[in-house]
Amino acid sequence: MKLRAIAIAGLALFLSVAAADPGEESGGDPPNQVTADASIMATNFQLPFPCGQAWTGNSNGSSAHLSWEIDFNRGSTADADLGDPVVAAAAGTVVISAHQGSTNGYGNLVKIDHGGGWATYYAHLNTRSVSEGATVSQGQKIGTVGNTSKPGNNISPHLHYEVRLGTDYPSNIQKAVFNGTTFGYPNQTVTSKNCGNTTNPYTPQEVCGAGYDVIDSAALGTSGTVYLLYNSGNGNNCVATLKRTSLGTATATSAYLEVQGSSRVTDSGNFAYYAGPVRAAAADKCVRWGGKAGSSTYDSIFEHCS
Repeated sequence: MKLRAIAIAGLALFLSVAAADPGEESGGDPPNQVTADASIMATNFQLPFPCGQAWTGNSNGSSAHLSWEIDFNRGSTADADLGDPVVAAAAGTVVISAHQGSTNGYGNLVKIDHGGGWATYYAHLNTRSVSEGATVSQGQKIGTVGNTSKPGNNISPHLHYEVRLGTDYPSNIQKAVFNGTTFGYPNQTVTSKNCGNTTNPYTPQEVCGAGYDVIDSAALGTSGTVYLLYNSGNGNNCVATLKRTSLGTATATSAYLEVQGSSRVTDSGNFAYYAGPVRAAAADKCVRWGGKAGSSTYDSIFEHCS
């Protein structure tokens, strides 16, 4: 695990606490909790990462923490977690989805209102997948792990996560509870039980990249779907197989693309969410494509010739 450190500027960048929500990260000792842990457990929060993933939380590795905030990582190198999906810890309504700019150190922030005064914060996101006013379900993807912050504040990628009750900042910051168990402060590795939403957090367009559109797909039983995409800008096809079961657990998955007259290109292995992307130039050429997830396989004929 890599400990989080606010580089160079450190606490100086967080000296003034904004009067407006969401508040800023700043150094200090943990205040008293507003309510008992039993009340927090009743909200049924889950880890803000897809089902089955193990993440290490750290609440004392940064001078930016006022209370029970947690910085999460799971990779062994500084950028290993960059772009990993972040999901909603509980169902609710998105009340903030914005880059905070110079306002505070949160960078790309999503705040979800869960009702009854409860809210969760997801900071430093690389990307945001939800808009203000959206209703989200528990386990729904809301963004990706990143290192966005205020100008000049250089931090390594991680998710800064908070649970708050009420508006009296910072005493409203609560101890985090996941699957009914209070986080083992100051550090603990937790495996996500955020399994209520069985939707893959990735889309075929995210796997293949900007400019690609789905032109065909085939179900792989109940285990997944293989997609054929095309980029009209560069004439490339792309194939990606997205899993529907065993999400977050590495299982045998594959995707392949064969342009007529050329060798087949395959991505095959044990993957948590998808196989691919497999890309090849195919303008005005027929392609054969397919993939496998679980025990189901799909193999197309040569098609999509223009």
